[in-house]
Amino acid sequence: MYQIASYETFQDGQIIFKEGDYGDWIYTIDSGSVELSKMIGDKKIVIEVLQKEDIFGEMAFIAGIPRTATAQAIGQTTIGVLDRNYLDEEFNKLSGNFRPILKALVLRLKKATDTVTQFKVKS
Repeated sequence: MYQIASYETFQDGQIIFKEGDYGDWIYTIDSGSVELSKMIGDKKIVIEVLQKEDIFGEMAFIAGIPRTATAQAIGQTTIGVLDRNYLDEEFNKLSGNFRPILKALVLRLKKATDTVTQFKVKS
């Protein structure tokens, strides 16, 4: 399905990337699980727990923004790093008129996620 550049294995609790980090790789889960979370003040808010074949890291790639969440392995987890050349090639196949729409959608999703996670802290 995807062209994988490499596989990496993470142990339980190991951080794959942190919220605010820069990075433009997209990942897919080969085995194990990944928790996506955000820090709001000193409180950790779990956004989602991803499972085998789920994809993550796409928002930073598409919108060219820092990571919007922290990705942490749950149990021993192996992830595939999607090949950067493949990603660029596929993304560049999109119409030049469509790419800004996709980026706007990602930025709107980021804003909604930020709003919801802040609301969770207040409730």
